[in-house]
Amino acid sequence: MFKTISGILVLLILTGLFACKPNKKEFNQDDYIKSVQEWKQKRLENLKSENGWLNLVGLYWLKDGQNPFGSNDANNIIFPEKAPGFIGTIILYKGYLSVSINDDVEVFINDSLLKEHDIYTDNDNNTTRFKMGSFRWHIIKRGDRYGIRLRDLESPLINQITEIPSFPVDLNWRIEASFERFEQPKDIAIPNVLGDTNYEKCYGVIKFKVGETGYSLMPTGDGINEDFFVIFADETSAEETYGAGRFLSVEKPDENGKMYIDFNKATNPPCAFTEFATCPLPPKENILKVKILAGEKVGEHIGKH
Repeated sequence: MFKTISGILVLLILTGLFACKPNKKEFNQDDYIKSVQEWKQKRLENLKSENGWLNLVGLYWLKDGQNPFGSNDANNIIFPEKAPGFIGTIILYKGYLSVSINDDVEVFINDSLLKEHDIYTDNDNNTTRFKMGSFRWHIIKRGDRYGIRLRDLESPLINQITEIPSFPVDLNWRIEASFERFEQPKDIAIPNVLGDTNYEKCYGVIKFKVGETGYSLMPTGDGINEDFFVIFADETSAEETYGAGRFLSVEKPDENGKMYIDFNKATNPPCAFTEFATCPLPPKENILKVKILAGEKVGEHIGKH
């Protein structure tokens, strides 16, 4: 789904019983709640956008050799029925990819009407992008596998999801935290829904308290040139919240070393919205023995895959 876990930082987040509370003099609660509501609305807009997750309608893994594709059952790769019966053929040979489009079909490749083209995946800077009617697609690379990620800008899910269920915004879930940097970065194992494991650099540990109990999270991102990114699970996972965990962006410490972890902005991963995503899962170090009653939850059309 992503080139690296830290790469999704583009895309890509504590009630009065907590001992570690933000300084209320610095924050007006009404203004804070309003800002989070605006953030939530922007997030929904992004999910509905052309590059959002609500328009995914297919993920088709390629085999070595020729991969004819289109809506006709005779193809190796069968697109939705409103697509042309025979669109073309993708050839995969020793990691090299190319495409040939049939003469009677018009497909824009990188915004130009072409019949043949080499293909670059989402692991490359110049990813090849295809456009045909309301369909959009490109090739993703996951481990040794290559697949077509297909979007339909007219996907019904775009209109079916009008909000993302969430816990009530609570300023107390914006918790002051500290970052303890390692002398040398460590590699942390991050599994994904495909059964693969990737290793990402972790530069230190984010520490915080819920009540009197201390907890820690291992993020990606160096906290100097980029913010932190956390994949975590907690005791609401598979209950109120998505079973495969949630994502959280955490701003790097300020010039005084001060930082906050805002669980009100914990988000569902793409896999909560679509079966066609390839989400990373929480590393074992980030499975918290506490209920994080903040951020996004599951609901109709969300977390049902």
